[in-house]
Amino acid sequence: MGNRVVLASKSPRRSELLKQVGLDFDVIPSRVTEDFIQGESPQGHVIRLADAKALDVGNRYPDRWVIAADTIVYINGSILGKPGNPDEAVEMLRSLSGREHWVLTGFSVCHLEKGKRDKEAVETAVKVKTLTRDEMGWYVQTGEPFDKAGGYAIQGIGSFMIESIRGSYSNVVGLPLCELIQMLTRLGAIDISECGLRIVD
Repeated sequence: MGNRVVLASKSPRRSELLKQVGLDFDVIPSRVTEDFIQGESPQGHVIRLADAKALDVGNRYPDRWVIAADTIVYINGSILGKPGNPDEAVEMLRSLSGREHWVLTGFSVCHLEKGKRDKEAVETAVKVKTLTRDEMGWYVQTGEPFDKAGGYAIQGIGSFMIESIRGSYSNVVGLPLCELIQMLTRLGAIDISECGLRIVD
């Protein structure tokens, strides 16, 4: 696999984001179960899971830089996962309709052979327009909500419902690129010059 970063996620959205910045990477999903701990804060939740995912893959590939992430949607302190059926999807959309909510991504980077690790969380505020019953029913029928935290995709059909955002757009998609690139540079994982972005041995 050579000198390539490892993305510990099978999310096609995270892969697309890394491709956008020209990062050379392999996809090796983690085996971590995305569980919830009673009383855990949203920030603590995403950082814990992102770090666990990075370490799971990092222990298998200790000579590689590993990137992992976990994204949730929450409103009034309640975490919204991925809807399991149309009724759950409609209920999630109803809870978001006409209100601002938060998208929170925890991300972790490690290179265990070098003894380097870091983790962080980024929040973005998203305002959804007031949705009609027909709009919610139509959107659920597209099938898009079912593998998305919070039941919508800002980069897909769901963009029609987004009134405004405050903060990182790429964070809402699934990976805060600005903060991630800063972390990779700070850890010495990448070097950016006029010639482009290079992964450091």
